[in-house]
Formats: sequence, C-alpha cells, structure tokens
Amino acid sequence: MITVHEIYEKMLARQGIQRWWPADSVFEMMLGAILVQNTNWRNVEQALANLATFIEPEKIRDMPLEELGQRIRPSGFYNQKALKIKAFVAWFGRYHFDVAEVKKQPFDVLRAELIGIKGIGPETADCMLAYAFDKPVVVVDAYTRRIFGRVGYEVPKKYDDFRQMLERGLPNELAVVQTFHGLVLNHCKEHCLKKPICEGCPLESVCLKVGIA
Repeated sequence: MITVHEIYEKMLARQGIQRWWPADSVFEMMLGAILVQNTNWRNVEQALANLATFIEPEKIRDMPLEELGQRIRPSGFYNQKALKIKAFVAWFGRYHFDVAEVKKQPFDVLRAELIGIKGIGPETADCMLAYAFDKPVVVVDAYTRRIFGRVGYEVPKKYDDFRQMLERGLPNELAVVQTFHGLVLNHCKEHCLKKPICEGCPLESVCLKVGIA
C-alpha cells in the first residue's frame, strides 16, 4: 500500500508548497479556525469581512455578544460561534494576547488548554497549534479521511488515532504538516470531491476508489 509520505509527495509534486492558512494576522487565523466549523471558507471570508476593523483580541473581547453574532452571521451557527470566540478570547487574555507567550507552552499542555475551551475541538485546536503557535501537528478533517479511505487505508474512527497514524508517516517538521493540510484541501477541491474527478488525479494510479458509487 502507498505510504503516507508517498501520498504527500505525489500531491506536493502536482501542487507545490501550499502557504495555508489564509489570513493577514495570527489572530485572524485563529478566528477563521473557529468560524470555518461546519461551513465553507467562502462563508468565513464574508464573516471576516464584517469584522474587518475589529480583528484585534481587545476589540472582540469588548464587543457585545449580540453584535459579534450578527457580524459573523454568514458563517452559520453564529450565536454558538460567537460564544466560542468569546471563550477563546478569554483564554487568550490569560496570556495577555501575546502569541509569543503562548508558544512557550509545551505541546501537550497547550493542546489540552485549547481543547478545554468550550467549542474548541481537536481539529480546531490543531489548526491553531499548527498555524498560529508553530507546533508540528497534523490537522485531520473529513477531506483527509476521504483521501485515505479511497486509497485503501483503514481509517481509525478516533480523531487522535488517525492523526497519530499520519504523523508517524511524515517528517516531524512544521513546514511539512502545514503544507500537508493545504495539499489535502486543494486535492479535494480539484479531484477528490464526493463525486470524484479522477482524470489527471495524481493519486489515480494508487486509488482503490473505496466508497465511490
């Protein structure tokens, strides 16, 4: 069976280095990680545009909850996400909104703190760890499951089991895990859709098309 690293190399050869996550600041990246839950990036962009002059932790902290919810309405589940953002900003405030201070925390400690925030699950936490706090952790999402399932992997049901499986197959390097996530997203937009476009797919020769009707 094709290895995790070989899948990475095949996608990389086709796409090149992916400078993901799209954001103008670390704080905007973290907001985006919450806003993208259960929606697509186009809706996140609309929500962030509504926050354009407020993308600073102090401004989000001081913004009334109802106003925050209305501004992020395009992202869906806006009332719940407003509460999540407020909870996250309260946690970030414990570090005086200083990303450098957060980065000093060991990976396991920081990941546990993030997952302990109401509304921040493992995927959202890992996005922040990889793209905001420079921790080399693989981000797992539905797209990752789709790709590896179709090429014949028995994908673990538990998030962390799958993450650790992928991490064992990749170099423990920040640039690699960041690029890997971007490659997966782009690959699923271009080829590995629910109804796949197999022609020209860099994984076509190794894909078993498991689960494709």
